[in-house]
Amino acid sequence: MMTGLTKTRINLSLLALALGGFGIGSTEFVAMGLLPNLAEDLLPELYRANEQAALGQAGWLISAYALGVVVGAPTIAALSARFPRKTLLLWLLAAFTVGTIASAVLPSFGLVLAARFIAGLPHGAYFGIAALVAASLIGKEKRGQGVAIVLSGLTIANVIGVPLITLLGQTTSWRVAYLVVAAIFAATFLAVWAVLPAQPGDPTATMKRELAAFSRLQVWLALLIGAVGFGGFFAVYSYVAPVVTEVTRLDESFVPIALVCIGIGMTIGNLIGGRAADHNIMGTVFACFGLFVVSMLVFAMFSSTVVGLLIGLFLVGGAASALSPAIQTRLMDVAGDSQTLAAAVNHASLNLGNSLGAYLGGVTIAAGYGYLSPTWVGLLLCVPGILLAIFSLGLERRRPISRPSDVVAELITPE
Repeated sequence: MMTGLTKTRINLSLLALALGGFGIGSTEFVAMGLLPNLAEDLLPELYRANEQAALGQAGWLISAYALGVVVGAPTIAALSARFPRKTLLLWLLAAFTVGTIASAVLPSFGLVLAARFIAGLPHGAYFGIAALVAASLIGKEKRGQGVAIVLSGLTIANVIGVPLITLLGQTTSWRVAYLVVAAIFAATFLAVWAVLPAQPGDPTATMKRELAAFSRLQVWLALLIGAVGFGGFFAVYSYVAPVVTEVTRLDESFVPIALVCIGIGMTIGNLIGGRAADHNIMGTVFACFGLFVVSMLVFAMFSSTVVGLLIGLFLVGGAASALSPAIQTRLMDVAGDSQTLAAAVNHASLNLGNSLGAYLGGVTIAAGYGYLSPTWVGLLLCVPGILLAIFSLGLERRRPISRPSDVVAELITPE
């Protein structure tokens, strides 16, 4: 624990970091509810000619952000481990602000697509560095609580921020919605600058040491399991808005309610998944894929009814969010000394799934298979996810994983 700080200063610092998570959750997920608005405004000719094709192509905006996370998380984490953490967080928040403003004001689909990619670059590094800072603020014995506070910003965004900003975008413009998100990042920048104490980076870190994680097969397997699992989630989540309006036949105003339902599922799933992973990581992974299968079937078969829609979305969100802490813990176990990188690349893995799910779902919709076709894509993605998990577990039994003797020591640089 950092000495010389009052409890109030520590709590304000944690809240400032959580506000960044709130902004990230908002910028990442608000496109799902506003997808029809984005398609109609940025692809007007295609939207008039073929609404499904336009929605499928608009889904690329979700994929572009996710690809930015995939590229940025390992790159920034490996390059910046030595940098002072507060300074690095401020640069990342500045990049979020600029990229989100660009997303809101650029005039064409291609330029907005590029802006979404740029806005995604700081995502994984922010969560990784913020988690390390939170752990150092409140000490070894409470590090889990600190990390949970940072991640709670993203969870709360899905329950409150995304639905409210989606509603704002529907009643005004999707561009206004993104400007609000940019304002959240700007406020986080000021909060972090004002209350977060200065922290040095890891003076012993080298790019070679961090990137050494990628020489481990188990790291790649954990990343692929997370990507496939979240691919199924985002295949559904990315196209919630058209399912609500075209399949369940509800008004557009019901979309925020559907998003709240997903957010509640994610919140509960995150709590359960974190506790379950502490007892049995791979058992949790298998359980999550089992829940994925059930939730996808419920959603595909019953989403024409309001009850079926909401239950399906709740279960899909719960399965995905429960998987996240299990994959994060697994990465920490298998990454060896590359703990900084491991703290960031989990989000690269999950957003690779974001990109994969949104893209494949868009392809099936554009091909004319209907708005529920991405659900079957998600169901099929469970197959390689389960097979990868079985292979990883079998490999571990033949070659036991050499874990760091004290993960906390690797996570928290002595101040």
